[in-house]
Amino acid sequence: MMRPGPVSGAPRGKAGGEKPPSPLRIAQFRWLFTSNMFFFMAMEAQRLVRVWIAYDLTDRKIALGLLLAAVATPMMLIAPFGGAIADRVERRNLIVIGQAIVVANEGLILALLVSDQLAFWHLLCTSAVAGCVFPLIMPARAAIVVNIVGKEGVSQAVGLNMAGMNTMRVVGPGVAGYLLYLMGMKGAAAVGVGIYFLAFLCVLRVGRYRPQSAAREVSIGRNILDGVRYMREHRLVLVLLFFGLVPMFLAMPFGTLLVVFARDIWKVGEWGLGWLQAVGGLGGVVGAMLIAWRAAGSRRLGTMMWSVIGFGVFLVGFAFSPWFLLALPLVFAANVLGSIYSTLNSAAIQLLIPDAVRGRVSSFLMMSFSLPLLGTLPMSAVAEFYGAPFAVGLAAVLSVAAALIFYVSSPQLRRMDASIREAMAEQ
Repeated sequence: MMRPGPVSGAPRGKAGGEKPPSPLRIAQFRWLFTSNMFFFMAMEAQRLVRVWIAYDLTDRKIALGLLLAAVATPMMLIAPFGGAIADRVERRNLIVIGQAIVVANEGLILALLVSDQLAFWHLLCTSAVAGCVFPLIMPARAAIVVNIVGKEGVSQAVGLNMAGMNTMRVVGPGVAGYLLYLMGMKGAAAVGVGIYFLAFLCVLRVGRYRPQSAAREVSIGRNILDGVRYMREHRLVLVLLFFGLVPMFLAMPFGTLLVVFARDIWKVGEWGLGWLQAVGGLGGVVGAMLIAWRAAGSRRLGTMMWSVIGFGVFLVGFAFSPWFLLALPLVFAANVLGSIYSTLNSAAIQLLIPDAVRGRVSSFLMMSFSLPLLGTLPMSAVAEFYGAPFAVGLAAVLSVAAALIFYVSSPQLRRMDASIREAMAEQ
């Protein structure tokens, strides 16, 4: 049975601005959330396993960059089409089909690895396939959340998903590293395929939600143009998209340079790099959970502004910290505030847009997954000539400057809280 709106019986918020009940009380959301966690755990684990296999096959560092580019490039190019498709078709089935392709794609790599026939070009081709499929899955995942929990629960739902994703950033690579040590490449790859399959099984329990849209009556090209036209006519949504993506491009690639800090600056080696990654990921979890537990309140913009400013300040402190032990709490704090900022930004967009264009607008948020990969190139180029601390510090300052420019130059952004209240009143 197709359900165009929130699940019947979903908990509603109380009058007077009280915090709405947790989305986890809704069975449909629990299945979706569980599927998301398995999916992102497998994605983060398999990313490390693939990098390990690629380096083992080629013994060349450039191979790792090519592997990331093979994923990021199709993600950027196909994202608008994924959003348009999510507004045309039943969203649960789109996620199911996409995840089935991912399972088959990873299963092919496993079969080639077990049969000792795997070559580097196989990794490149299957990475490109994954980069094509992810933009089809992600907009549908983002759009279906509002269908399940309603607009009143979207801030908490987005916070829970962000917290889970950041948790998997820590758990996934940790599990993969342990499995590589314990079972080797073949065993680690097999476990990754199994986790992807669990994500596939869980999403089968989510209900079907066909978008309330006339998108199917015209071509996909027209759908994409309509989505662009919507953002042009609703300037606040467009501003929020760039408001969220610019810091992602400028500063978030600093994670790629953590190996430089660990090895060359603080000289703490692999164990120090592991601590930096784990503490940073934990900070992302804490930031997202703060939004999920406390909801967003009525002063979202103020929270977003102080969080992005604090993110920049702590990141500058991290970049120029003379001591490793001081750097750990600084990178933790930076990731807490960066997570608060990105979670609130994503939730604000979901609250403002109508369901008819939700998939298309959500597809542009896919850039947040690929931009850090692409932003690594200019940051690493600056680091090559001026050092990693200068590159990260400069990126942090530019991120704060960009946020302040958006705030000063956009009247629509400054009245964001009022616009969200109006949008929620219309639901």
